[in-house]
Amino acid sequence: MKTLVAMSGGVDSSAAAFLLTEKGYNVSGALMKLVESVEHSTNTRSCCSLNDSEDARAVADKLNIPFYVFNFVTDFEEYVIKKFVDSYISAQTPNPCIDCNKYLKFERFLQRAIELEFDTIATGHYAVNEKLGDRYLLKKGKDSSKDQTYFLYTMTQEQLKRTLFPLGTLNKEEVRLVAESCGLINASKPDSQDICFAPDNNYTKFIEEYTGNKSLVGDFADVEGNIVGKHNGLIHYTIGQRTKLSGLKEPMYIRSMCSATNRITICTNEELYALTVTADNINFIPFDAVQNTVKVEAKLRYHHKPAKAELIQTDSDKIEVRFFEPQRAVTPGQSIVLYDGDYVIGGGRITNTEDL
Repeated sequence: MKTLVAMSGGVDSSAAAFLLTEKGYNVSGALMKLVESVEHSTNTRSCCSLNDSEDARAVADKLNIPFYVFNFVTDFEEYVIKKFVDSYISAQTPNPCIDCNKYLKFERFLQRAIELEFDTIATGHYAVNEKLGDRYLLKKGKDSSKDQTYFLYTMTQEQLKRTLFPLGTLNKEEVRLVAESCGLINASKPDSQDICFAPDNNYTKFIEEYTGNKSLVGDFADVEGNIVGKHNGLIHYTIGQRTKLSGLKEPMYIRSMCSATNRITICTNEELYALTVTADNINFIPFDAVQNTVKVEAKLRYHHKPAKAELIQTDSDKIEVRFFEPQRAVTPGQSIVLYDGDYVIGGGRITNTEDL
């Protein structure tokens, strides 16, 4: 079977390529070129730096597999960077990694692989792809500390059908040992952490330079509408963040932000909790739609501990999730991802708003 591995230059995708060659797959590797700027591409803690590109090619040479470079700069600009900037300007907090997986890796990359007559693609995600009956299911990987299913909830049945996750049954230590055993140069390379298109992970500076506009100073207000200070611009803040205003009698946090009025409402920590979350841009994996109330565990962000809740589909592209216990800092623009044990049910983009 011909498979094309999405190689980022990191140890995970490199080990994935090696494991597939060992299993007898006809393997090729491909790098997605996502940014043009040298300043951006040399960001050593990102997933698309110049060093990463060189490492990916070196691993492909080591494994003696064909290697491609796909220029997706225009697509990345449209579907990831622009969406990222627009979300922050609209007083939301986006997750660009989810958009990159959705629009680049499992749409454009997969499309290119099909055009080149590959049967499947493979990635270094820590996740498991299973087939049950006529449905493909997405399951958490063995290494719970590295599980990446949160970023993959948008995958369709066709995408899951054509995708391999060779690292799903391994933990990170085992992956590094695999890479060391075959002499891969990136066996001990640190994991990427930064926003790859923002130098030094300074996303506020990036947004201002991208738009050519400085952040507008605006008002901080309490929950009763009283002005209590000035903020430095909406893009500098996110829901749940503690404020640094002087003269406050107790710690206060960002409760909501409004782009129309350029106002940020602050509150006490206790006032940050909510029971209900609404979301759009939904996708389900085990089924196409929800007919009745479904019990789930839900994550409001990648590092959020899953919490018990009930799922209700309120429209063709909208859901409502009602938690059994209040959850802190529900953040518009982030994704809520739903689980049944280790299996991903689906998710959507959080739309909760408050008119304060």
